[in-house]
Amino acid sequence: MAAGTIVVVGGGLAAAKAVETLRDEGFDGDVRIVAREPHRPYERPPLSKDYLRGEVERDSVFPLDESWYAEHDVELLTGTSAAAVDVTARSVTLADGRTIPYGTLLLATGSEPRRLPVPGIDLDGVHELRTLEDSERLAATFEASAREGAGRLAIVGDGWIGLEVAASARSTGMDVSVVGLGAHPLERVLGPEMGELYGQLHVEHGVHLHRRAQAVAITGSEGAVTGVALADGTHVDADVVLVAVGAVPNVGLAEAAGLAIDSGTGGVVASATLQTTDPDVFVAGDVASVPYARYGRSIRVEHWATALNQGPHAARAMLGATDPYPELPYFFSDQYDVGMEYLGFVAGPDAYDQVVVSGSVADRELVAFWVKDGRVEAGMAVNVWERMDDVKALVHRDGPVDRAELESFVG
Repeated sequence: MAAGTIVVVGGGLAAAKAVETLRDEGFDGDVRIVAREPHRPYERPPLSKDYLRGEVERDSVFPLDESWYAEHDVELLTGTSAAAVDVTARSVTLADGRTIPYGTLLLATGSEPRRLPVPGIDLDGVHELRTLEDSERLAATFEASAREGAGRLAIVGDGWIGLEVAASARSTGMDVSVVGLGAHPLERVLGPEMGELYGQLHVEHGVHLHRRAQAVAITGSEGAVTGVALADGTHVDADVVLVAVGAVPNVGLAEAAGLAIDSGTGGVVASATLQTTDPDVFVAGDVASVPYARYGRSIRVEHWATALNQGPHAARAMLGATDPYPELPYFFSDQYDVGMEYLGFVAGPDAYDQVVVSGSVADRELVAFWVKDGRVEAGMAVNVWERMDDVKALVHRDGPVDRAELESFVG
């Protein structure tokens, strides 16, 4: 059982769910949250989807009401950065010089958008998307571009954030271009087979895809963005540019405190109970590099479900639970009329032999399975619902799964 104050550093979903679980499990000691942003902890998927499109209110992104924290005696230090962790003294030093002691510490520090090292990145009209304010600024710029400019958005990056914003922007009438390094969008995550499903989806909705394209500069005039220059000499005209080239885990606090960092994943080394190399420090969310017995390796996952599930698991572990983190990596995406759920893990193009599809790619109603040596490594359901438990059973099955069974999965 945790002794003394529990301090949570982070302002995302993992932090909110961790403190909620602490109270639900009966912990009645002091709990403090140190959150760099000026808000109580919130979740980020709506920032590229319905919140960006103005379809939901701001309060919808907060998993806990503002009153919950006071009612459950959880101290919120918002707009406050943690500058250092001293694992010997068991204390957190804040940017303003204050020191907070802890008995147990949870680091749920999330990620930062990866910077694009090109000229023009600081021009007016160049955006990134991580925070509530980022989403609000981007939405306001869409409106201004449609009203005062040509209504053109260029997105550098063809990953999930870039494509979700592309879909949201097209729904508002923006002219959208996407610049991606690969031959297919999402190629690094889904491979060419399923990546091209999304490529065709966006082309059908009027998105201009620039494939195998490298941005070499953001161009501008009188301090305002005018587009993106590509390595092949192409210029993509735009009033607004979103840079969405991935994220970097915020491991600086942990590394400076002497906690081990996983050189393979870039995250903080964690045990199966989400404990770091210091017994009084736990980790959850984007920064956690967690061993998965199913895959025989540690994995770091930057997705909503990871924060949703690891926050509570870390909280219970801080209170003495010893069960290993059980959840397979999971994420979802909604773009246009295509909803997707993905469960499992594929390390890269060499980590699977084939993709087996059940259903119809043409109709975008299918389940795809990534298979290695006959075993299902991961499955993705596209507009097929309530089958994730069945996919999970296949991923966990020992030994090979017959191809005919996979092909008949969607009846």
